[in-house]
Amino acid sequence: MRYNSLNNYLKTKYGCKVYKLSLSSGLSCPNRDGTLSSTGCIFCSNGGSGEFASNYQLSITEQIESAKAKVSNKIKNGKYIAYFQSFTNTYGDIEYLRKIFTEAINHPDIVALSIGTRPDCLPDDILELLDFLNYIKPVWVELGLQTIHERTAKYINRGYKLDIFDTAVSDLTKRNIEVIVHLIIGLPFETKEDILKSVQYVCSQPISGIKLQLLHVLKNTPLEKEYFLNKFKILSLQEYSNILAECLCNIPPHIVIHRITGDGPKSLLIAPEWSADKKRVLNYINKYFEEFNIVQGNALL
Repeated sequence: MRYNSLNNYLKTKYGCKVYKLSLSSGLSCPNRDGTLSSTGCIFCSNGGSGEFASNYQLSITEQIESAKAKVSNKIKNGKYIAYFQSFTNTYGDIEYLRKIFTEAINHPDIVALSIGTRPDCLPDDILELLDFLNYIKPVWVELGLQTIHERTAKYINRGYKLDIFDTAVSDLTKRNIEVIVHLIIGLPFETKEDILKSVQYVCSQPISGIKLQLLHVLKNTPLEKEYFLNKFKILSLQEYSNILAECLCNIPPHIVIHRITGDGPKSLLIAPEWSADKKRVLNYINKYFEEFNIVQGNALL
């Protein structure tokens, strides 16, 4: 079988290498500022899962140019996606959001705008703004769902129920805005069957993409405390690869696979230690996939 990888999808769509530039909006999150909670999701670092993002004190144009310079050895004459990654990037004043998103999407080297956010932070005025921007260039909204299981959602302090996610997907797709869903593999107490149910559920929704992320235990997070109390088990590379392969077999051909793992900042990583060697991890996963005849492509055969 073939899986619809983001790399192949972008090369087919744009005819060249397309690289995501991680930008910062400087915004916070209702799960951190006291609106819902002051601790955030238990796995989320102090950087809001955006440690590789640019300095929010720079203008958006300056962030884009700085990020381009950092990847200049990886991409020549290519295009870029402006990716607002850290914290909740629709959790702010509408005029401020209009300013930063418009500046990003109108940059000549930017072909699409990707916005990471929470499903409970998409009020009507934000949806109208995203709808307007989507007529300029494609807008992707990345929703951090992580799991469909309420018991896990409560444990990780996600702060919203599944029906909020359903409503957000419906509101976005009505406006022809592409939805990408983040799921975490290896959340505490979840079985392989639990993970596959999450994959199957989100793939039954009108989404365009999915990110499969390995659970990282990072320093200075509530999850770190749980880990050192031996509250849960961390997956081995072999276990992760096995679950990942089964996940891919449950994803329809029209859904783009944006990520099959992930690498947390080494300075913060507690576990799993094997995830720190990204090259080794990807080589192992690809070799594992070969044994099951799973390869990158643009459609499942």
